[in-house]
Amino acid sequence: MDRTEIMKLLPHRNSMLLLDEVTKNGDEAEGMYRIKGTEFFLDGHFPGFPIVPGVILCEILAQTACVLLEGALDENSLPVYAGLDKVRFRSPVHPGDEFRTKCRITKSKGPFYFAEGEGYAGGNLAITASFSFAIAGKDQVCSQKS
Repeated sequence: MDRTEIMKLLPHRNSMLLLDEVTKNGDEAEGMYRIKGTEFFLDGHFPGFPIVPGVILCEILAQTACVLLEGALDENSLPVYAGLDKVRFRSPVHPGDEFRTKCRITKSKGPFYFAEGEGYAGGNLAITASFSFAIAGKDQVCSQKS
């Protein structure tokens, strides 16, 4: 899938859609995001030595895993983080890197999904993580304040 196809499945847009392409291989999804160097999260992290923040790497993993929920997501639902566990940062990710991910759903129960994944830059393992998220109705997580 390219970005246009990914947007048909995930609710993320503009600067928060952090996948350029993704493929599903059975129970595993593989994603890729090219770090351009102009992303908002690199502004000031760190001047003269930009490193992709770990929380952004976690988000890219989650977006990759959410592609595996194609049947569970619709226009009235949002995949939201429920937790992160066993996150380990192995090597930094920099502008110019192609960040590649591999994720799989390990368990599901009700609206909760549990996953694990890893990300690579330049062939080097950059991150490993276990994480969970829930499929929530937009009305549960989004409310307008008057």
